[in-house]
Order: sequence, then structure tokens, then C-alpha cells
Amino acid sequence: MQESVSQALYSYWNDLRGDRIAPKRFEIEPSCISGHLPDTFILERIAPATLRFRLAGTRICEAFGIDFRGVNLFQLFGDADARIVQQQIALSASDGAVCVFRIMAGSASGLSTEFELLILPMIHTRDTIDRFLGAFVPSNKPNWLGTVALTQRKLISHEIVYPDGLPLAVDPERHVPTLMPTIREARIVRSDRRQFRVYEGGLSRVDNE
Repeated sequence: MQESVSQALYSYWNDLRGDRIAPKRFEIEPSCISGHLPDTFILERIAPATLRFRLAGTRICEAFGIDFRGVNLFQLFGDADARIVQQQIALSASDGAVCVFRIMAGSASGLSTEFELLILPMIHTRDTIDRFLGAFVPSNKPNWLGTVALTQRKLISHEIVYPDGLPLAVDPERHVPTLMPTIREARIVRSDRRQFRVYEGGLSRVDNE
């Protein structure tokens, strides 16, 4: 992620998350990110194909010339781009991944500028990721931004970031992350509120050859 707003929001989210797959929705304190609120939003995942804006900052709405509340994020893009965004969001919901998109947005008159779209997973009332905190930030701020509607949106690039370097999944009984399978065989050992990855090594095996 390149934009300072995205970096600050990610840092705040990651601090709240700790060793969990994602922070709880109610843990987000608007006062802690007050300087970035005009560029931030909250999404609700209704279904795999429906990711609805619950809140959207004023600068986002002004930049695109629409009221984002209630809008399905996927409908902002053409079919091919929407499928990619949907696939990335599915990874975020299942593995706690962070999504970073670069988007070109343009007006009917030919004006255009790039945006960085950051999406951070959150857990609401259930034991699944169904809320997302995010930011929609222009890479530069041309003097016409906010005066024309940006009705054309094209996905330029997309990236998945795993904060812990590996995919995670929710353990619904303990509400803590469980490491997904990796190339090496590993087993999870839990003690109180801690958990450890134990890799089988040479000393733990009997060599029969």
C-alpha cells in the first residue's frame, strides 16, 4: 500500500487485531482515526456477491459524485473486474487477508485519476468475517476532483497481504487464529490462551532405514 491514509489505517487495524484473525467491529474507535474518516468506509458482507457500504466518508462520496450508502461494491465495476474483486474479498473473509487495489476512475468528459482501495477484515456479532474497514484514497488530488462524477472505474492492479505472512482461519470455539496448512507438516498445540506450531523434525522420528 502506497498512500499514507492506507498505511495509517492498516497500522491501527493491525494493532487492534493483535494475534487474532481480525479485530471486532465494536473495537473501532472513530476518534482514533478522526483525521482519516472522510476517506474511510465500512462494508457489510451480505452474501458472496453482495458487499454493501454501510458508511462512507464525505471525501469518497464527493470524489465519485454518488452517495455510497447501500451501494454494492461489486456493482461499481464491470463484470470482469467485479469477479476479481469478489475473489479477493472471499480470501479476506476466509483467511483474514488484507486487500489492496489500484483503480483508475474517470469522468464522461475524459478526466481521470488513480485511487488506492484498501479493505481490512473485521468480525461483527458472529464468529465470521462479515464487516470490512477500508479507505478509498486518490493517488493525487487534481483541482477538479470532487466537481465531476467519476462514473467509469477500471481495476489496474490487486494485491493480497497476509499480516502474519500466512493465511489464517477462525477457530470458532476460541476466537483465535488457526494456521492453515503449509508445505511442511505441522500440528497445532494449545496451552491456555496460547497456541504453537510444532513441526516434526529428525529427533521426533524413528529412522527405519
